[in-house]
Amino acid sequence: MDVTTLAEVSGSINTIGYGIAAIGPGIGLGILIGKTVEGMARQPEVAGQLRATMFLGVAFVELLALLGLVAGFLFQ
Repeated sequence: MDVTTLAEVSGSINTIGYGIAAIGPGIGLGILIGKTVEGMARQPEVAGQLRATMFLGVAFVELLALLGLVAGFLFQ
């Protein structure tokens, strides 16, 4: 790929950056929810505590995705 091909790229590169930034929280959510369900299956009596902790973790992981979106708008 030469320099002229790279110069022809047009549009907002921020959308690619947000797509890459969304990969991390997506993987994090998959691991978080999967491990919570596994814990509930192993010890059903603590399902309520695990669910509450999971929702707190989901909020923090989703915050990372929103930060990626906002950073894309800020650094245009």
